[in-house]
Formats: sequence, structure tokens, C-alpha cells
Amino acid sequence: MPTTTALFSGSLRRLLIKQSYIIHQRGRRRLHSVTEYPLTHPIYTIWASNTSLGKTLVSAGLTMSFISPSPSSTAPFPKKRFVYLKPVQTGFPDDSDSRFVYRKFSDFFASKPLPYSVFASNCVLKASIPAANEVLGNGVVAGSAGNHNFGVEGVEKGGGFDGGWKNLNWYEERKLQGSESNEAELFPVSEVVCKTMYGWKEAVSPHLAAAREEATVEDSEVLDMLKICLINGLAGKSGASEELEVMCVIETAGGVASPGPSGTLQCDLYRPFRLPAVLVGDGRLGGISGTISAYESLKIRGYDVAAVIFEDHSLMNEVPLLSYFRNRVPVLVLPSIPKDTSDDLIAWFDESQTVFSSLKEIMLSNFLERTQRLHDMRKKACDVLWWPFTQHKLVPEEKVTIIDSRCGENFAVHKFQSFDWISQQFDACASWWTQGPDAKLQIELARDMGYTAARYGHVMFPENVYEPALELAEILLEGVGKGWASRVYFSDNGSTSVEIALKMAFRKFLSDNEVLLDLVNANPDGRFMDLKVLALKGSYHGDTLGAMEAQAPSPYTGFLQQPWYSGRGTFLDPPTVSMYGGGIWEVSLPEKMQSEKSNHERLSFCSRDEVFKRSRDGSALADLYTSFILQELQLLSDTNGFSHVGALIIEPVVQGAGGMQLIDPLYQRILVIECKRRKIPVIFDEVFTGFWRLGRESAAEMLHCQPDISCFSKLMTGGIIPLAATLASDAVFEAFTGESKLKALLHGHSYSAHAMGCAAAVKSIKWFKDSKTNMNMISESRLLQELWNEEIVLQISLLPAVHRVLALGTVCAIELVAEGSNAGYASTYATSLVEKFREDGIYMRPLGNVIYLMCGPCTSPDICRVLLEKVYARIQEFGRQDV
Repeated sequence: MPTTTALFSGSLRRLLIKQSYIIHQRGRRRLHSVTEYPLTHPIYTIWASNTSLGKTLVSAGLTMSFISPSPSSTAPFPKKRFVYLKPVQTGFPDDSDSRFVYRKFSDFFASKPLPYSVFASNCVLKASIPAANEVLGNGVVAGSAGNHNFGVEGVEKGGGFDGGWKNLNWYEERKLQGSESNEAELFPVSEVVCKTMYGWKEAVSPHLAAAREEATVEDSEVLDMLKICLINGLAGKSGASEELEVMCVIETAGGVASPGPSGTLQCDLYRPFRLPAVLVGDGRLGGISGTISAYESLKIRGYDVAAVIFEDHSLMNEVPLLSYFRNRVPVLVLPSIPKDTSDDLIAWFDESQTVFSSLKEIMLSNFLERTQRLHDMRKKACDVLWWPFTQHKLVPEEKVTIIDSRCGENFAVHKFQSFDWISQQFDACASWWTQGPDAKLQIELARDMGYTAARYGHVMFPENVYEPALELAEILLEGVGKGWASRVYFSDNGSTSVEIALKMAFRKFLSDNEVLLDLVNANPDGRFMDLKVLALKGSYHGDTLGAMEAQAPSPYTGFLQQPWYSGRGTFLDPPTVSMYGGGIWEVSLPEKMQSEKSNHERLSFCSRDEVFKRSRDGSALADLYTSFILQELQLLSDTNGFSHVGALIIEPVVQGAGGMQLIDPLYQRILVIECKRRKIPVIFDEVFTGFWRLGRESAAEMLHCQPDISCFSKLMTGGIIPLAATLASDAVFEAFTGESKLKALLHGHSYSAHAMGCAAAVKSIKWFKDSKTNMNMISESRLLQELWNEEIVLQISLLPAVHRVLALGTVCAIELVAEGSNAGYASTYATSLVEKFREDGIYMRPLGNVIYLMCGPCTSPDICRVLLEKVYARIQEFGRQDV
């Protein structure tokens, strides 16, 4: 077998087709438009920088080159199949690119017979009613009558109507006898399979044809049918038990950015597959610019371009193109197409075979290199990478997930199940709580970041200003900081934003307590004073040393993790709220409060919304919380003046890394109020909770109180690039102003306010809050609509294996019933369950015995419902096995 040939056996092909059917059926129950496809053979998309540049000529030339014997092949009769797919065809049936490829191959075969037989076929699956009328004659009743171009040889009875469509299933075929083959052979050695998926009569842009002929098709339908056609193209007429060489091309319509049937640009329409590309460029005057623009449109969307090919117009366009590509992309030049086409271009195809053969070899070589890279990645990763929060001994090589790409909310992962496969998985970790973009926003972010990188690169921030940083600061102050913040301090990640917040808070505390400030001025080393934080048990504020000091002892702060940890604070045990079986939301009081409660406190609620009502402020439970908090604050008063609480820091509403715990908002609100009364600056760590993670732009809105300082990161940039911001009130800022530089906030990062991060944040925040781009946004209230189906969440809470559930905003967390070593962060109790979810196309990573689904602010509730259905079924199964 030559090194650039992809082979797979008949038994493997049958397995692949069976597996595809199973996956397709599962996909109907899981996530729509599941774009899985095999990597057993090369699949390429043929693009063009504009219309009428010869995409179909290239496809036909590749067909001839691939089916012809390879000079390096040792097999006398190689068994091959070439699959040509045309998803979108306008001008049909007068224009039919699949029929052109089918007929041109047949004509070429007749003029230059191969030694072996070839079975060639052409099929049209669906046509608009006007197009179907043209094919089938009078009316749309299937029969033997046919269009004069299509003939009658292969017309099969079509199916019924489907909206503005006719399930045409028009089919024609030919057996082309080889010069050395036996006429009595049952199966030809090789096959050419040509197929049109959707056809419209009018020769205009697909979106216009679809509207005018009232035959619309959604993007998801195109992708679903394309997936089916990619698999069906493997099942052909040749013998099923022998090895087969296969190549498949998908030819687009018009140019790279031409609209598809729904109006979506085709470069965006086919992006979920992210198949490698061959770009048909323009050899005419002005073609260099058009070719480069098309190439950049593909690259900015994450496509790999294997080669550029175009017709020679004697302008030497290949010279500047090769210079531009810097040998990264091969540029191939086809002979000029003759004006005299009386021989149906057979001579031209013959003359062009050397070029087409080179293109074929490039495509085959790139395919094998890609698959080899994917195969090598697991072992290389285990050899050289050091993953965060991961015990490598618990991750065998075969469990490593290879992520080939991402489109919107889905990973494209490489799998090997007797054959190579690209499979889609919903990223239920929201890539560790940062991700928010759908596929459209992802492209917008790529475009804006590319522009910003080209305009600014990186520029230093102190004493400077540039548009992205200024615009983001203004957006933050008018959004999450509205009504209280006046300044924005940029840094690079959530943990450092907390470090900055602590410095701000301590300075503000000293400024508000002039006696202490006088002591500091008299003793600059500050050794006479110990400033601590007030925080909550279960909180997590980052991994840098200062941020870790501001959180309670936990698995993250143990001696083996952080030997310097001392816990410079007092950590209160807060009450939590969760949904338990039956849909009741219950408050769980810490042990200290249990002994003080009077049994008059209301601890159960019929709905989650009741938990957040301000009317609870006058309740008996509010009195209990106030009493408890005042006692704790009194204990913290240091009569000798050495130790002081210089800041309160909390994760408002939900503690993320602490196990997705909903802290009673009433408790947090009272705690904030009492600290402010004592001039203790309040920090809200919204690195996790901010920007609609919990359904509102800021979790502070849910507490009905405001901080002095707030930290934001993660979703702020849509998860596309690191950036953080610490917002502060004017009073905090004033604590740092003075005549000496030593009084300024001496903290910063080389990449502070980097332009690309600021541009991404501006785009993301605007996108999330605009109801025109985010269908989940309720514009009047600036709230997200409910994403998690309440009935299914209720059913999950009733499962015996489930202890509690929290569904809020983009988060749905489920704590499994577990005891002893099976409970807590270090638990591996949920490992087998998580593996099942990944098999189902849901990528999860648990927090011990807490599993969670996390989506983005733009995720469709329909997708969330399907996720919940799968989670319900798997936990139900898990519970039965655990009994």
C-alpha cells in the first residue's frame, strides 16, 4: 500500500455504518445537529473565492485522478470509491454539478478506459416543487417521464411532499466496463458516487431561491443530511469483504462567504464539521485579492486549507500568492480552459491530470498526517503535560480526551472505536466556567480579536488609554458596577483580581480608621498590626498565595498544596439552600445555629424565587442570622488593637469550587449590611458568578445590596481569552490618592488591560445583554429566561441516588448521595457516571460527588432540556447499579 493511500476493510466499513446509525439515533434524543463523521478516509470541502471559478471542474478532475491507477500501487485492480456531495444546488435541473461530475467521469473513462470496471451513479435527494416539476414532467407525480437533460434511465419513484419540497430520490447509474475486466463480474472494482442533497430551480443565491420557491431548509437539517450522506457514501456496490480506498469531497455553492439556504454564510454553515479545505482561487485580474480574502475568511473560522488551485490566465497570480502563503499552503495552477469545448473538455482534463494528481497526493498526505497527529497526542500529552487539579495516576492514556476543535458550545473530539472518528460533545463544564459564546459569537470574537491584534498588538497600560480598554471600563461601570463603582482596575485572571481587591480593601479600612492609619504612618513596617479577612467556609478565591490566605482550610490549602498557608482570616459557617426531593427548597443551618434557633424560623420554600425575596428581611430567620453575625463580629473585636478584620470577601449567592452551594441570600445580605456598619470594606468575588452565570448580569442584584469592591473575569471575555477587572467605589479609589507615588496602588501586570482581551469583553457583554443576539434575554428585566426545565429538574431531585439539586441561571448542579470516602472533593465516586455522559456526547468533569451541567447565557432551553433528559436517564441507571 502506498504511504499516501487510506484503506479500510469491508468489515470495518460495516461496523462504521452500524455505529453511525446508532450515533444518529442517539443524536435525535440528545443534541440536534450532532456533527460526527469518520476519519477512516479523507473528506475535504471544495471552496472557491467566488462563483464560476471551476469548483466542479476541480471535483471532476479529482474524481478522475483518484479512480485512475496510482503509479506507485502494487495492486493490479485497486478497489476505490470516490464520493462527491453537493449539499446545495441552484439552477436545478438545468445546472447539476453532481451530474456534471458523473457524466464527465463517464466521458473521460470512455476516451481513456481503465483496466478495471467502475460503477458510477448520480442521485438527487430533495428538490423544490418547481425543480421537481422540471425533472418529473407534468406535475410532481413520480414516473418515467423526465427532463430532456436528465433522461429516463434512472428515475425512481419519489417520496411525498415535505413543506415546499419533493422527496425526489432521482437516480441514474452506469457500469463502465474495464478493458481488462470480465463482463460477467458481479461487482465492479471501483465506484463513483455523486449526490445532490437539495436542489432549487432558480439560478440565484440559495437564500433567494429558497425564499422565492418557498422551499426553505434550516442549517441543522443541511448538517444532519450531510452527516447521513457521508456515512451512506461508504456503502456501495463493490464487494464488502475487501479493502477499499475512499475519498470524499463536499462542494459548496458560490464563494466562501456566499449565503446558504437560510442566509447563513456557507463558511459558517459548514463550520461545525470543520472539514479540511481545498480553495479554488481566481487566476484572473483582481483574483489575487479575492483569493487571499477567501483564504483569510476560512482561516479566521478555524478551517485548515490544504491547497489553493486555480486556472491559469497568464497573469502569474501564483507568484504573489506563494509569497503571501510563505510556503505554508501549496498553490497549483491548472491549464487554461479552451474556448472550444466541442470535445467536452476531455483533452483539457487529460492535460490537467498531472496537476490533479498532485492535488490528490497533497490531500491524501495531509489526511494521513492529521490522523497520525491525533493518534500520537494522547501519549505525548501524558509524557509532557502537567494538568491542573488532576492526579495523573488516575488518568490512563486511553482516558485522555483529544479535542480537535470547538464550535460554539460543542467540542469536536477524536475517538477510536475500531476506527477513527470525530465526535461532538457538549461542553457541560463551559470550559471550566468561562465559556459563553454560541457559534455565531465565536466567529464575531475571532474577527474582533484579529482586528484588535492587527491594530494594537499589545501596548502598555499605565498613563495610557486606547479604545478597547476605555470602552470596556465604561461598559462595566454602566453594567455590573452601576450605582456604586467609579473605577476599573484591570489584571489578567480571577485570582489576581482578588489579590488586588484585598489590597484595596485593606487600604480603605485603614483610611476609614484614622487612628490606625496614624499608627501605620508612624510605623511603616506595620509589624504592630495584623489585618485579616472575614470570609465563609467553602469559599474559593483563587490559587495565588494571597487569595488562598483569604479562604478557609480546604483540600486546596493543605500543607502539601500550600505549605505557607495560615488562613489569615475568620471563616464563618454559612447556611445553604438546595432543592431536595419533591421540589422543596430547604435551608440547612450550620451546627452552631441549630442550637440557637427557636423553631419559629421558616426553613422550607415552595419555589426558588421565594428564597430571594426581600420580604424575608423581617422574618424570624433574619433575626437568628443577625444575632449570630453580631456575636461573631463581637468576638472578632480585638481589645489590644493588634488584630483587625480589614475586609469581608464572599462569593455572592453561589460558591462554585466549594461544591456549587447556594448560600442563603438572606444571610449574605445581613452579613454585608453589618460589616458596612462597622466600616469593614466588602468584596464580592464574582469571578464565577458574574455576567449572567446565575441568570443576572451581577449576582449582587440577587442579594439586593452592593459591595465596595468587586472582582470579575471568566465569562467577561466570553471565555475566549484571559482578562480580569476589579471594580471599586470612589471612596476606595480616594484612599490611594496623594502626593507620593508610594501611596498609589503598586500592583500590575505586563498584560494589564491588553487590547485583545478588552475587545473580546466588549463584544461578549454587549452580545449577552442584547435580546436581538441573545434569545434568552428578557429585555425588560435584563434577566435570562429559565434555561432548565423545571419538571425534569424536579424528577431528578426525586431519584434515590440524588441528595440535592441546584438549578440557577446557566448552572444545574446535582449532588449524589454518598458517604465516607465517596463524598467530598477527592471522591472518585462519580467517575463511571461521567464516562457514560461522555459516551452520550456530554463532556462533564465532577467536583467529587457533585456533578453539574453548565451552559452559556445564549444556550437554547431546548438543548438544556435534552441534556437534562440524558442526565436523568443515566443517574437513574447509576442508582440501580449502586444498590
